[in-house]
Amino acid sequence: MLQDKAKKVYKAKILKGDEVIVIAGKSKGQTGRVSAVFPRDQRVLIDGVNLVTKAVRPNPQSNTQGGLEKREAPLHISNVAILNPKSQKADRVGYSVAKDGAKVRVFKSSGDVIPTAAKDTE
Repeated sequence: MLQDKAKKVYKAKILKGDEVIVIAGKSKGQTGRVSAVFPRDQRVLIDGVNLVTKAVRPNPQSNTQGGLEKREAPLHISNVAILNPKSQKADRVGYSVAKDGAKVRVFKSSGDVIPTAAKDTE
């Protein structure tokens, strides 16, 4: 009997709002801020990075003009690394327990706490 296996969802160590650098692929070396994280697909969307050309059909109902437009495409999470603001280099993410008992993300190289981006109130 064949069954569809659900994809295993891994917790992403890179979160929305983090400053990251691309370490592999055609956009290697570019930096940007993470605008969305897709943990099920293990992908991240970064502002201004991995631009692709998309052909768009005109839609007179929504007053959309057709043509070619540039938009960001998601990158695999393994191809990006968090950017350490002190060294301006790629770094790895670890976890530590703060003095108040909260679990915090830290840079592996220095042990400094990674500043969290302000949460959007949606």
